[in-house]
Amino acid sequence: MRGGALVALRLAVWLLAGGPLLWLAWLVAGGRLGPNPVEFLEHYSGDWALRLLLATLALTPLRRWSGRAEVLRVRRLLGLWAFVWICLHFATYLTFDLEWSAALLAEDLVERTYIALGFAAWLLLLPLALTSTRGWQRRLGRRWRSLHRLVYPAALLGALHFLWLVKADVREPLVYLGLLAVLLAARLPRRARRRV
Repeated sequence: MRGGALVALRLAVWLLAGGPLLWLAWLVAGGRLGPNPVEFLEHYSGDWALRLLLATLALTPLRRWSGRAEVLRVRRLLGLWAFVWICLHFATYLTFDLEWSAALLAEDLVERTYIALGFAAWLLLLPLALTSTRGWQRRLGRRWRSLHRLVYPAALLGALHFLWLVKADVREPLVYLGLLAVLLAARLPRRARRRV
């Protein structure tokens, strides 16, 4: 891939993932978060975390369908941005709902299924973010690929976290679950896809 095209692709990822963060900063600075700012922050950050996680998973099928392997060159960047949004989502909850109380977190993990699902997704993604560098890839060898397959159950847990959180209109979380199912099915070998 030519240098200019790779730069353009990276810029597109930064705009896709960082643009909503700039928009959020503008909303916060202007006090435009609505009547329930904490709820807005939690939902906004959670939505973008899930969108970017699904976008990261979409790159491999996109490469297969388009025949353009260069799209995979931004997969790590997009995945790290997804993790940034997940951490922002988690930090918002820890700060405003729990005031960083480990006891309250433990209580929520036991009593609220959607919190347990989201926390499990974050725990699965944490080692992926920590080992996303080329140095870790070399150190772990073949185990690196196995470790990074944790993104699939993490994405499923994230989508279920959203579904379990919603109390009335479940259409939006079901759309995310449907997209995830399509992306996971697209990764199956062709013979397995014919049997499904």
